[in-house]
Amino acid sequence: MTDVAIVGIGMHPFGRHEGVSGMEQGAIAVRRACEDAGITWKDIQFAFGGSREAGDPDRMVSMLGLTGIQFINVSNGCATGGSALFSAFNAIRSGAFDIGIAIGFDKHPRGAFTPRTQTGTGVDWYGSSGLALTTQFFGMKINHYMQQYGISHRSLARVAAKAFRNGANNPMAWRRNALSEDEILQSQMLSYPLTQYMFCNPGEGGVALVMCRADIAHKYSSRPIFLRTSVVRSRRFGSFEVTAPHLALEHGDGPTIDASKAAFEQAGVGPQDIDVAQLQDTESGAEIMHMAENGFCEHGEQEHMLARGDTEIGGRLPVNTDGGCLANGEPIGASGLRQVYENVLQLRGAAGVRQVPNDPKVAYTHVYGAPGISGVTILSR
Repeated sequence: MTDVAIVGIGMHPFGRHEGVSGMEQGAIAVRRACEDAGITWKDIQFAFGGSREAGDPDRMVSMLGLTGIQFINVSNGCATGGSALFSAFNAIRSGAFDIGIAIGFDKHPRGAFTPRTQTGTGVDWYGSSGLALTTQFFGMKINHYMQQYGISHRSLARVAAKAFRNGANNPMAWRRNALSEDEILQSQMLSYPLTQYMFCNPGEGGVALVMCRADIAHKYSSRPIFLRTSVVRSRRFGSFEVTAPHLALEHGDGPTIDASKAAFEQAGVGPQDIDVAQLQDTESGAEIMHMAENGFCEHGEQEHMLARGDTEIGGRLPVNTDGGCLANGEPIGASGLRQVYENVLQLRGAAGVRQVPNDPKVAYTHVYGAPGISGVTILSR
């Protein structure tokens, strides 16, 4: 199998951008990624792109150039960006292509995400009756976890406060005002135990990553970052998933556990080798649960890790150094690629004031999407 390198990264800032379509934001990210790699669109041999609300990604060729490129659209919930990356990674790894691009963008309306629960009968009873609110599912899941493993409300606030501090130092982030733990705890309760500032917002933005065969990477970049592995896994019976209409009596591991184990095995590294990690934090409870599900601690240890500052930029395991979903918001198609964009900056030593110290060499990303899809990537210099 051919090794794969990331040689170009591009991003359109996340947030709200009136008068700029989601697809236009994606096209801007593509142009910036190509510029970073020292190429033009006509040099790209294939593309995988994902978006939920902003149109079929392949239509952006009208903005970038009608080159006859092989362009495949990807849709996989919040794991859409990670799935586009997985597809591009394997297209090069197989030897079918030399250079290609993964693209993600979106533009969501204001308010909470609205699950699409329409069944084959054409009746949307589950959603229209008010039984499918994403905030409620997140609240139920972390409430159960807190009772089971002794996680405090203060820990939820610590995760969110860290996110907003990191986002304040990220020019691409949407939420750039630092908030104290008390401000977060005292904000409006949305779905117990999660308050307003413990949730991310649906947003806008675009990210693109140019990848190529590792043996030709230095043609495009003096600082290529190597994609050690990209893994996507779906849920098993018994896992607790957002929007699931039932909960099995038997408990089963979630897809993150399977994806993480497979990624570590394929990359030939372990959790102790990771210098910086970006974990899905749709709300602050998710980051806490995913710390354990990705193998970085035992369940319940998060309480002490957060109190010690282990996940801060200068801590033992920096997590969500760019502010995560909490500070950036979540344009579904772009979110997983944003994590990889940040890790490339960190491994290049180009993250500015939020740069992880001690010369990081191995980086990890994890994205989770309903109704039970997880994607993991491991990068190295």
